[in-house]
Amino acid sequence: MTHTLTAKEQSLAKIFSDDYVFTIPGYQRPYAWGRDQAQELLDDLLGALAVAPGQLSEAAPYFLGSIVLIKAEATPEATVVDGQQRLTTLTLLLSAIRAAVGDDELQKDITSCIYEKGSLVKGTQARYRLLLRERDRDFFRQYVQHENGLQALALVNTPLPDAQIRLRTNAQVFMEGLAALSQTELVRLVQFVITRCYLVTVATPDLDSAYRIFGVLNSRGLDLSATDILKAEIIGGIAPALRDSYTKKWEDEEENLGRAEFGDLFSHIRMVYRKAKPQGTLLREFKEHVVPAQQPQSFVDKVLLPMSRAFSELRDADYASTRHAEQVNEYLRWLNRLEFKDWVPPGLTFFVRHQQQPEAVLAFFRDLERLGYSMLARKTGVNDRIERFSALTNAIEAGADLTTATSPLQLSRQEQYQTYSALNGPLYDTHSARALALLLLRLDHLLSDGSAIYQHDVVSVEHVMPQQPAPNSQWASWVPDQAMHQAWVHRLGNLALLSRKKNSSASNRDFSWKKSAYFTKGGTSTFTLTTQVLQHEDWTADVMQQRQEALLTKLETHWRLQDRMSNAALAEAMLADFEGAGDAILFELESSRHGLTAAARENGNAFTVLAGSQAKLGWSGQPHSYFQLREDLQRSGALKMSEDGTHLIFASDTDFKSPSAASATVLGRTDNGRNTWRLKGTTITYAAWQDNLPGHQPATGRSED
Repeated sequence: MTHTLTAKEQSLAKIFSDDYVFTIPGYQRPYAWGRDQAQELLDDLLGALAVAPGQLSEAAPYFLGSIVLIKAEATPEATVVDGQQRLTTLTLLLSAIRAAVGDDELQKDITSCIYEKGSLVKGTQARYRLLLRERDRDFFRQYVQHENGLQALALVNTPLPDAQIRLRTNAQVFMEGLAALSQTELVRLVQFVITRCYLVTVATPDLDSAYRIFGVLNSRGLDLSATDILKAEIIGGIAPALRDSYTKKWEDEEENLGRAEFGDLFSHIRMVYRKAKPQGTLLREFKEHVVPAQQPQSFVDKVLLPMSRAFSELRDADYASTRHAEQVNEYLRWLNRLEFKDWVPPGLTFFVRHQQQPEAVLAFFRDLERLGYSMLARKTGVNDRIERFSALTNAIEAGADLTTATSPLQLSRQEQYQTYSALNGPLYDTHSARALALLLLRLDHLLSDGSAIYQHDVVSVEHVMPQQPAPNSQWASWVPDQAMHQAWVHRLGNLALLSRKKNSSASNRDFSWKKSAYFTKGGTSTFTLTTQVLQHEDWTADVMQQRQEALLTKLETHWRLQDRMSNAALAEAMLADFEGAGDAILFELESSRHGLTAAARENGNAFTVLAGSQAKLGWSGQPHSYFQLREDLQRSGALKMSEDGTHLIFASDTDFKSPSAASATVLGRTDNGRNTWRLKGTTITYAAWQDNLPGHQPATGRSED
């Protein structure tokens, strides 16, 4: 048998063709991508499409990663060793686009990428491009691969296995995201996905070599890294007489942080300057966006060394000061426990500037912890986190007042409401085990007045009242109503912490046994949350209600959620504030991806972008009348080049007929301005503002309805 290895860059047009029939073997884990990964994939594709030229054939290839296959050269059959998540999610995306487009012929074209129909005349069976694990295969065919399957999937209300729930959830993510696109945009998207998106297929004919390749692709060895290459270039740009001393400075910092975290530091520095989700390699983006790297000696002295030392203090929660040091370090310890690290770039930016001001440092990291844990509770996606923390970095660099209600460091009233609602909801059911355990540990620490120290190898979350109590049990007598049981079982008031792995056989035991043998070790519990449970003789709905209220009050006080206001209440308040306000109604638009900010005023007759607002340098995407509008504004001098040549500036207040014409001019592409412009200092979109206006009040956005 030959052991030839092949590696090819192939467009999805090739991947989803007769050249391949992918099979997910039974030994693979179930489909595991969740809402965040699906949303990130869609956002990334739409972001890449937004900057693509009008002729997609001229767009740069967009790489989606690699897949490892067991496949012989002469046959299309391919066993997937690595890549089932990408292939499954891409098939799901194609199915969602097919469901969203209205053109029958285009639907047929998309279907041909998903499966080849059988023929009665030829006596052939349907040939599917992707075969999932056997236990999910029929479900995938019926609800994803076949036409009209996604519409039927939305109506399925029977219990499903986890993998099938994820397929349904991700289908909803895609359908909701695609609903905002026009038919023209949907056509352009599917063309981009099929013709300009690529996978690297690595194929070998046997299992052993396939897994060896998989291991190499996913290993983290000590090969030459991006920081090694940057070191050679930056140190090489320093005067020869100083190179040895600067080499020592560099290597001392790398040794202090450790090689892996030194690489992380460079990623954080990149984000400080990039202020947007990375679109390329660390090496390329560092060179393009970290301008001080072009002055090597200054970069080491003024960026690398201060950032490295700040990173060390933040990572180790080792802030030293004559005042507030322990309080700051407590907030840092909790920030470091967050799974996401998007808070680090603004943290570094602030700390480098203000570390000698202990009051300011305390206030900042107190509020940063509040923002981070609010995002954890609200399950904020990665793109929204990057957008928010990039805005915060901008505000820090601009010297803005971070204590104002409109600062990106602070929670809006709507965000406070969403945080409180999430904490008051069925947390066990809505959040991952890791996120839930961290939220409860944070709460437990607050209940202990900061005296609790957590060094347990295992921390797990357990229900006090079981999820499925026996019909004749003590639990059923305390909460006999099934609806009441479901309303309480997954909420804070019914949850406790264990310093051991959960034991499913112990979950349904009676209350007294759980208290004495399961919730304690040697008659005591190290968790205040669990100690509270031990103090009760009964576990009724009233007990859970009282406990829920007390726990929520503790979190509400710590994270300052008292000013929360729902969307409906905000809309009412907005109407009261803005009805009849005329030209005092201000809107703003910010694009951290392009580093742009713009302000505008709505007076009912015109949507006016204010002088000093920024616009993207060039136009991307499809030709449109808005492109001609931009050209006319540039010719008239209303739009001028900025002094540094990186963007355009509105030289004077400029009237537009609609918010979309204004946002398209700012962003250099077609755009729905009713969703992009936001009421100044709020998260309220122009569309939400307009929808709550009295019918008789004029607004330029009505012309887009």
